[in-house]
Amino acid sequence: MYYNNKTLVFLNGDWQYAEDAQTSLYGQTLHYGNGVFEGIRAYKNDVGFNIFKAHEHYERLHKSADLMHIKIPYSVEELVSISYELLDRNNLTDAYIRPLVYLGANMALQPTDEVNVFICAWKWEKYLGHDPIKAKISSYQRIHPASQHVEAKVVGHYTNSILATTEAKKLGYDEAILLDYTQHVSEGSGANIFIEKNGELYTPSRGNILPGITRQTVLEICKEHGIKVTEKPISKAQLLEADAAFFTGTAAEIAPIAQVNDTVFPLSWEDSIGQSIYHIYRQKVLFNDLQNQTII
Repeated sequence: MYYNNKTLVFLNGDWQYAEDAQTSLYGQTLHYGNGVFEGIRAYKNDVGFNIFKAHEHYERLHKSADLMHIKIPYSVEELVSISYELLDRNNLTDAYIRPLVYLGANMALQPTDEVNVFICAWKWEKYLGHDPIKAKISSYQRIHPASQHVEAKVVGHYTNSILATTEAKKLGYDEAILLDYTQHVSEGSGANIFIEKNGELYTPSRGNILPGITRQTVLEICKEHGIKVTEKPISKAQLLEADAAFFTGTAAEIAPIAQVNDTVFPLSWEDSIGQSIYHIYRQKVLFNDLQNQTII
C-alpha cells in the first residue's frame, strides 16, 4: 500500500529504495516513542503540483523536535526542497508526505545524539472518506497538557489516538471525539473539530489540542470571507446541540460529521458552512506554495 519495489525514500541524506531502507531495533523511538513526525499533502494543479503549506509543516516539525529535545540536522528550506525532490523521483503529484524524525539506539530515558530523518510519500485518499461520518465521544481522555507537550506532534502520543479510534470502530462508529481533562471537547483521534450553531462556527481553543495547520487554514478562510468563528471551550452538551460539525486535518482534509453518539445533526452537509469552506479550501491547496511548486 505504501511502497513498491520502485519507491524511493529519503533517509539521512541518501535516496534509497523503500524495501532496502533499514534502521536499528534498539532505537529510542521504537522502544519509548520519543520521535516527531508530520503529515503533509501535495496536490496536482494546472502547472505541476503544490505541496500545501510545506513551510508551516516543517516549522511545526522543528518546534515539535525542540520541545522533545531533538535537534533536526536539516533546515526548513532544506526539508521543503527534499520533499519536492521526493515527489519528482517517485513521479507523484497528488500524494501524502510523511516526514519522520526518529532517534538512535538509547535505552536511557534521556535525549540521544543520533537523530535520523526519514521522508516518504504515497497516494492516499481522504483519511475519513468523502461521506458524512458517525463519531463517538470516547471513554479515553485527550493527553493532559501537564504530562506532555500536547502541541507537539510526537510519535508516542498516538497510542492515545489508536485506543480511541479502535473503541469507536468496535462500537460501530467511524471516528472518535476525545474530551480533555476539563471534560470539554478537545479533538478527534487525528483531526481538529469545528461545530456550527446558528450560522456561526466554534472550535476548541488552544491548550488541550494539537493546533492543526488545516484548522488554521479554516480560521484564515473564515476571516477572509467574513464567517464568524470563535475559539472557545466547547462542552459535550454544546457539541450535541450543534447544527452541524466537521473535522479538519491534513489526512482528513475537511470531513463532515453527520452524527455524534446517537445525536444526528439537523443541518445537512450541503446546507452547512463547512461545505462552503471545503470548496474554498480545495482551491487554496492547489496554489498556496507557488514559489516552490514543481512545474512538469
